[in-house]
Amino acid sequence: MKVKVISRSADEFTRERSQDLQRVYHNYDPTLRPQEKAVEYVRALNAAKLEKIFARPFIGAMDGHRDGVSCMAKNPNYLKGLFSGSMDGDIRLWDIANRKTVCQYPGHQGAVRGLTVSTDGRILVSCGTDSTVRLWNVPVANLTESDDSSDNSAEPLAVYVWKNAFWAVDHQWDGDLFATSGAQVDIWNHNRSQPVNSFQWGTETVISVRFNPGEPNVLATTASDRSIVLYDLRMSSPARKVIMRTKCNSISWNPMEPMNFTAANEDCNCYSYDARKLDEAKYVHMGHESAVMDIDYSPTGREFVTGSYDRTIRIFQYNGGRSREIYHTKRMQRVFCVKFSCDASYVISGSDDTNLRLWKAKASEQLGVLHPRERRKHDYHEAIKNRYKHLPEIKRIVRHRHLPKPIYKAAALRRTMIEAERRKAERRKAHSAPGSIVNEQLRKKRIIKEVE
Repeated sequence: MKVKVISRSADEFTRERSQDLQRVYHNYDPTLRPQEKAVEYVRALNAAKLEKIFARPFIGAMDGHRDGVSCMAKNPNYLKGLFSGSMDGDIRLWDIANRKTVCQYPGHQGAVRGLTVSTDGRILVSCGTDSTVRLWNVPVANLTESDDSSDNSAEPLAVYVWKNAFWAVDHQWDGDLFATSGAQVDIWNHNRSQPVNSFQWGTETVISVRFNPGEPNVLATTASDRSIVLYDLRMSSPARKVIMRTKCNSISWNPMEPMNFTAANEDCNCYSYDARKLDEAKYVHMGHESAVMDIDYSPTGREFVTGSYDRTIRIFQYNGGRSREIYHTKRMQRVFCVKFSCDASYVISGSDDTNLRLWKAKASEQLGVLHPRERRKHDYHEAIKNRYKHLPEIKRIVRHRHLPKPIYKAAALRRTMIEAERRKAERRKAHSAPGSIVNEQLRKKRIIKEVE
């Protein structure tokens, strides 16, 4: 009688010294693992559930303003520095790591509407409803040693008074010029008290302005006449204009694909355009239940964050129709400004309740230093979730978000209204002459016309 036994020599898997690598033998023959997919599916399911358990996106609030936060700006040369302006004219420089005020910039007599920082990170430009543009020095020394220095206040380097109130300001990514928007678009130089150039197309107020990250002379604006206008500083007049059905509140260029930009619209959606082809939107990003107030791209260009009047913050993939993340708190009111941090790890929001809030860009991300084994484990969980993301149970767990009751009810009401509009359009088409009514895509439906 033959008896089959498993014989294993201890020399094959025992280390001679404690410093030696552990010998591990794998047999990758797929016939030996008939349950491999089932095991992987369970692991993916558990990874999706663990992501929900560890999702703690809110890090902390930064309070100090006495009125609603109206605008923010990042310092491109310093990771921890963030500027914020409020409706009462107060401007503050924050140290995000310590969540403390480093410096204050008093001077504006009305609401601060726009903040931007020069390319070298040394000059802060602010503008507001008091019709002034102010240039401030950025205290780099205070950023490195921000210990209880909230009493520091700075004097402006220059104050330029102009004829009308300002709504926004933006600095060139590479250059000495900055642009302000209001009754018209004005181009300024640091050393001149008068604009070096002015553009105007129509008589409406220009709400926001953004320079292109790839081409320093190109900028885009949105105006209260529902238009998006592209300007080229090398030309004497605006280049192109597209008029939508509702107003755009803010605009942001994709830093990795500088020909694309996304506009935050009053109709609860965001629209991504290719600047070379403005007759239709590339993507429509849906999800908010009220007007989208601000938008900012991640430095990676793969996603962007939006803040809305419905008191939520959403993070979208650059080509995704629905948001991958929704952030909200009980105390957070209408969100007026949002920014991605310069390392794409955090999101900062400024709202009507006078607070700035710091969030993780990935809700379940583990903060602090990760050991190599932990990093490999996280990467494995991400890869296995991605492999099985199309399966219904995993898709349901990954997509599910708890929403505050008012937002949940508003979403249900909005779905009902959209469905009613769709049924009405179908019935109208069914009772009309064949070919008289043509279905129009949403990407084109919200655009009235393009003007060149």
